[in-house]
Amino acid sequence: MFLKIPVAFALAIPSVVGVLALRPRAVVTMLQTMPYDEVASWSLSVIPLFVLMGLLHWRSGITDSLYGVANKWLGWLPGGLAISTNFAGTGLAAMSGSTISTTYALARIGIPQMLNQGYDKRLATGAVIVAGLPGQLIPPSVFLIVYAGIAEVPVGPQLMAGFGPGILVALLMAVMILAFSILRPSMAGRGKGADREPSTWKDRWTSLGKIWPLPVLMVIIIGGMFSGILTATEAGVAGALGALVITLFALRGKKPMKAVRVAAVESVSSVGSIFILIIGAAMFGTMLSLTGLGVAFTDWVIAMGLGRVELLLVIMVAYLVLGMFMDPLSILLLTVPMLIPTLEAMDISLLWYGVFCVFLGELAILTPPVGMLSFIVHKIVQSPDVNMGQKITLGNVFASVGWFLPMAIVACIILIFVPDIALWLPEMMAR
Repeated sequence: MFLKIPVAFALAIPSVVGVLALRPRAVVTMLQTMPYDEVASWSLSVIPLFVLMGLLHWRSGITDSLYGVANKWLGWLPGGLAISTNFAGTGLAAMSGSTISTTYALARIGIPQMLNQGYDKRLATGAVIVAGLPGQLIPPSVFLIVYAGIAEVPVGPQLMAGFGPGILVALLMAVMILAFSILRPSMAGRGKGADREPSTWKDRWTSLGKIWPLPVLMVIIIGGMFSGILTATEAGVAGALGALVITLFALRGKKPMKAVRVAAVESVSSVGSIFILIIGAAMFGTMLSLTGLGVAFTDWVIAMGLGRVELLLVIMVAYLVLGMFMDPLSILLLTVPMLIPTLEAMDISLLWYGVFCVFLGELAILTPPVGMLSFIVHKIVQSPDVNMGQKITLGNVFASVGWFLPMAIVACIILIFVPDIALWLPEMMAR
């Protein structure tokens, strides 16, 4: 990976060499059957559907209205614009399942407004960056689906497991922004004479008319999976079809079919990349199984006498370190196959662990020196239309991440000690 070899091949090639050394005949079978068997799975058919749904929402432009709605309802709070950005990010995450696309949209809309109202540039950028953190927790989440494929757990319950933690993360970040704004009013533009026009209740209720198809669509998807009326794949079909209708309606008279065509092509490209990563991870898992490394690691952990909490705290630190150098999907594909035997031996729910490791993986795109999301935001804020004449350095962006990272770690610790936050919805589905 450090040599910039694509992650899928960095996993697959050493795995093929390892299996060749251990069981030469098994290599032929692995190369002949595994690429097809691993991705020709009914449970993974939901991935292209949810990817297409997110890209259609993005192309339709209707997601931009979410920010305005959130601001009208929450703008009266101290730090209201930043809090609005946070919850708008949660709403966008529930429609796209993409942290990067959510952050890209919010950065261009939210940062200029916050800077115009006197917000500290670090609070403005930090609020945008962390707004996308629930993106891979709240359904639909491509990472949770990929994890479900690796860990061989049901996709529907795995998606539902991320709902509670996603809301928890959004609330914790909003509380932190509120605390910043109360303790340091000048950071949130208060006391600087910023001109704000209060929203009336009429404005608030009227604003909901612009986005009503989106919550209806999410209720159908999440409610359908939770009630058992829809499987995860059927929910994906409903989501993609609904997004198509919304796009055609929102872009009527503005070449909507062009947007649909671009979204479809981007979906094929994204899904191809995800599937080849899954194949590489499957080969890596096969190699680990043949070598016995997974079992040996489990025996070593048990011999150390670590309890559930101690083990998870060690894993959390390890993921934070890995996140400094690797992207989220790479971390999942590298670590999950090795850890599954240990998690099962320690009686740790694989559904719960999926949420835990996906969230820790999300932190990987924030933390330096890699911090892909931080670099994306830094590039966006170099535009004069976004920075409003202020100089925002990469150091400012990383400083803003440093402000919010402790709260993200608090969210992880809460999940460790209160696992029911993730498990109550899947358990209710099973009843």
